[in-house]
Parts: sequence; structure tokens; C-alpha cells
Amino acid sequence: MPDEPAPARPITIYVDADACPVKAEIYRVAERHRLPVFVVANQPIAVPREDWITRVHVGGGPDVADDWIAERAGKGDVVVTADVPLADRCVKAGASVISPTGRAFTEASIGMALATRNLLDDLRSAGEVTGGPKPFAPRDRSAFLSALDLAIVRLKRAGFGA
Repeated sequence: MPDEPAPARPITIYVDADACPVKAEIYRVAERHRLPVFVVANQPIAVPREDWITRVHVGGGPDVADDWIAERAGKGDVVVTADVPLADRCVKAGASVISPTGRAFTEASIGMALATRNLLDDLRSAGEVTGGPKPFAPRDRSAFLSALDLAIVRLKRAGFGA
């Protein structure tokens, strides 16, 4: 008798939540797809009281939340972050990574994103005024929703399940 196939590993969403402007959208999409969500932050953040949402309050420190996410995220998971070094770590672990503006970080794009981030960081350290990120716009929210839904559909097609 042939072996039964292993059950599909659930898709999990990890949110780098301290400055995430799309948490409500993540909850809506996760509920529709019935996916667990881990909301990770250095400070207490209110989250809906749902059994599929877990708030993770990590200790202080610059990379504590990033480390928590990077240690757990892997193939079949979705990570939502604007933090390029964290995105790099998660892409290398095989996770699907999306910024709150809908930008997908992939193996093909993460090198350039990291180089640009490091260059701008060096310029700021040298006293250059480089400006900050563009203000979050409604089109960013729409692009994020599309990118999140696309990432989940691709993972389901690849055999990962809820």
C-alpha cells in the first residue's frame, strides 16, 4: 500500500509590526484564506482577539523582532516587512517577502534592494540629506493587497496549505 502524502504545511504570515501600515489588510486576507498570523513587535500592539492571530511582544533592542521572524520564517511562509536586511534573511530562508507598499522581495531583487539601502545609509551617515520614504498612499495599500493575495495563491499552487 503506497504511503499517504504528508499533509501540506500551513502557510503562516509573519508581520514586522512596529511600523506596519497594513495590519488590518493582512488580518482581512488571512481570515479569508484561514491562515495563522504572527504580529511581532518591540512594543505592545493591539491585535484583534482571534485564535488565528498571535501577538508576539519581543524584548527591546534593534533587531530582536527581526531575529524572531527570521528564525521561524521559511518556505511556505509570507513575511511582511519594510526592513530590507530582514527581507534579505527571509528571502534566503525561502519565504515570500512583501513590503507594505506591495513590493515583492525576491532572490532576483533583494541584492539590489540591499545595496541601495546600504548606499543610502552610508550617505546619511556622511551627512547627506537623502530624504525619507515616500508617504504611504492608497495605491500602496491596493498594491499590497494584490501582492499578498498573489503570494498566497502561488504558495497554495506549490502545495502549501492552510
